[in-house]
Amino acid sequence: MQDFTAVKGRVKINLKAILIGEDLCVIISGGDSPHIGCVTLSVPRPSLADSRIISATTSVLNLIGHKDDEAAKYVSHMLSSELNKNVVVTCGIHLDNITKEEINITFELLKELTEKLIQKYN
Repeated sequence: MQDFTAVKGRVKINLKAILIGEDLCVIISGGDSPHIGCVTLSVPRPSLADSRIISATTSVLNLIGHKDDEAAKYVSHMLSSELNKNVVVTCGIHLDNITKEEINITFELLKELTEKLIQKYN
């Protein structure tokens, strides 16, 4: 299992990744009230634009009223495409009274954590 945490100001994101055979299961949580807000499944496939490049098809299940889908989809799609693995991501980040700047920081941290995980498994 891989376990990474990134912090900037009030924003703290944790990413845990578990290999299940050749597949990857990722749990992203953070903020004041970690939860399950979204689940994604990404399946690698040849890119439609260039069959020599691996891309992915991503399916999203989002809980009503949650906005975790953008984060989960990004991480799931990137990991599946870069690692050529089936990837499931569950994501739930809630920071009380989050600002627009903190939303941007959240995505910066998610990108950093995703890249760390890609480097670890490549």
